[in-house]
Amino acid sequence: MAEGFLMETCVDSVESAVNAERGGAGRLELCSSLMEGGLSPSLGLLQVVKQYVKIPVYVMIRPRGGDFLYSDQEVEVMKKDIELMKSHGADGLVLGALNEDGHVDTELCMEFMAAARPLPVTFHRAFDMVLDPVVALETLISLGFHRVLTSGCDTSALEGLPLIKRLVDQAKDRIVIMPGGGITERNLQRILEGSGAQEFHCSARSSKDSAMKFRNTCVTMGAALSAPEYRLKVADVSKVRTLNALARNTL
Repeated sequence: MAEGFLMETCVDSVESAVNAERGGAGRLELCSSLMEGGLSPSLGLLQVVKQYVKIPVYVMIRPRGGDFLYSDQEVEVMKKDIELMKSHGADGLVLGALNEDGHVDTELCMEFMAAARPLPVTFHRAFDMVLDPVVALETLISLGFHRVLTSGCDTSALEGLPLIKRLVDQAKDRIVIMPGGGITERNLQRILEGSGAQEFHCSARSSKDSAMKFRNTCVTMGAALSAPEYRLKVADVSKVRTLNALARNTL
């Protein structure tokens, strides 16, 4: 971990988790389906990752892609996932919920926080879909969230940098503001210097070719926009190291 800054890396495989730790990540966000912004991982993935890494593992609690307005059945799933991940070694949780008007669903988040206790909880990028981020941040502080992951309600953390800076100022150390979304070695220093944030979130991934020799290129396992069958995205040790070095050199 770069001195003065904490790098959280989102991962969806054991290989990525190991690579992120080797590169110097200070914390993992463990997900499945990063192409959908990250969904709840399997219990098996959590258990095996915990066998291979020593840094904290925060587990995503998100039952599906799409919006953050959840049905009663989806809430049941989320509460069960919280219970299971807590009991099988999660060091923290990552979750969020909104109501139909674009505000933080205070009542539901209170229930999630109670279920998660005593684990620390990050409010994820559902924050970037809120109607009023200033009001939403105060709500999250009152609910007891430890940090919020945000791109500044824009397409990337670089584009949302002005709002991220305002949120850091507003937070006044009551909650951690963690920029995330499109962070690379090309823009990290600008984001850290411009925001005043002490933590940042990235995937630091590269593509690698599948080891499959026989390939049926006529068939895909998902929709047209899904990941290529024979290209794998994994956290890249060298990218993680580069980002850490850049953070260390940031004033």
